[in-house]
Amino acid sequence: MRQIWFVIAAMSVVAMGGVASAEDVGDPTAVKSEDGKYLDKDGNPTFKVQADGTVDWYTYSGFRRYHSECHVCHGPDGMGSTYAPALANSLKTMSYADFLGTVASGRKNVNTAQENVMPAFGDNPNVACYMDDLYVYLRARANNAIPRGRPAKHEDKSDAYTKAEDACMGNNDKK
Repeated sequence: MRQIWFVIAAMSVVAMGGVASAEDVGDPTAVKSEDGKYLDKDGNPTFKVQADGTVDWYTYSGFRRYHSECHVCHGPDGMGSTYAPALANSLKTMSYADFLGTVASGRKNVNTAQENVMPAFGDNPNVACYMDDLYVYLRARANNAIPRGRPAKHEDKSDAYTKAEDACMGNNDKK
């Protein structure tokens, strides 16, 4: 299943013509929900924050996964560090397909001043199984839909999410 994420991400990057930058990533407003996953008008995963601050499960899970796997390099809450960019800013111009491709395949930026390398996480189930969660969380941060820190309230995890998570993590024997 992990390899499927990598293949999907790679195909998305190829279909979109490679990694682009400074493109219009569209309106993040949720227009549809499928089993607890919110989608924008283009069908990309997005966040949903209720008036009382309750976030969708993907945003909450994305916060948890980000701070487990990504914050060491990219800083807390997607704010960046001295050697890795602020992903809260990157998601303002990075498409969903580009995000998947970068996370799955990694990236290397070399210039005369420095060399930055993001490792590939396509084979790491703690990242690959939660790419949508990470994207949704960072998209919410990029659009100032949620403040820094752990969301105080969140929707429940859907049964569909649990089944997909179990399948991706190799826990198919769960009922």
